[in-house]
Amino acid sequence: MTHRTRIKLCGMTRLEDVRCAVASGADALGFVFFPASPRYVGPAQAAELMRAVPPFVSAVGLFVNATQQQVEETVRATSISMLQFHGDETLEQCCTLAAAVNLPFLRAIRVKPTMTGADLLKYDKDYRAASTLFSGLLLDTWVDSYGGSGKVFNWSLIPEELAPRVVLSGGLSVQNATDAVLRVRPYAVDVSSGIELQKGIKDSARIRDFVAAVRLADSNSPDTSKAAERTSP
Repeated sequence: MTHRTRIKLCGMTRLEDVRCAVASGADALGFVFFPASPRYVGPAQAAELMRAVPPFVSAVGLFVNATQQQVEETVRATSISMLQFHGDETLEQCCTLAAAVNLPFLRAIRVKPTMTGADLLKYDKDYRAASTLFSGLLLDTWVDSYGGSGKVFNWSLIPEELAPRVVLSGGLSVQNATDAVLRVRPYAVDVSSGIELQKGIKDSARIRDFVAAVRLADSNSPDTSKAAERTSP
């Protein structure tokens, strides 16, 4: 059976972008609650945007070194269904924050050039052992700051056995989305700057084209080819 790669579009700040993302087939929308980010939205603004998010499309809250109070207040004010920790939070802090609001969480790992596949497997193993609320790793490109770099990392570092569980991020765009999915076969992809006109302002054509590029990779999966072979005369 062909795997449908899930798509998360992150950094939503405008109602028209939310509506376009939903209409284009996004599975999840990301809202950035890090005040230093150009894509920051406060809880009240995010709550208004989330009113346009229909059932079965997830609203993900991205936090960077937030306090428990900040996370709790944001969750109460919005309809976030998943947390994403993108800062220097320790394993214990991620688990504590998620438990405080009883929501599943993603742990963003900024992949350094010196990292190995064994390092990524250990992250996954340690987080899964520590909390039943851990949903998976989001793999992003290393930068000496918080936020997207617009650059890809070495995808070959991702172990084959880990790839089906991860969210692939970092420098994805319309131009490389198909190749990324075909090469890595992640559970999901995450994009922000690759669908923007400028930081925080999405481009409707790029949103639609990005989703189409991911779906093109899905339609060219090995499973699809094998199925075609079995049904051919």
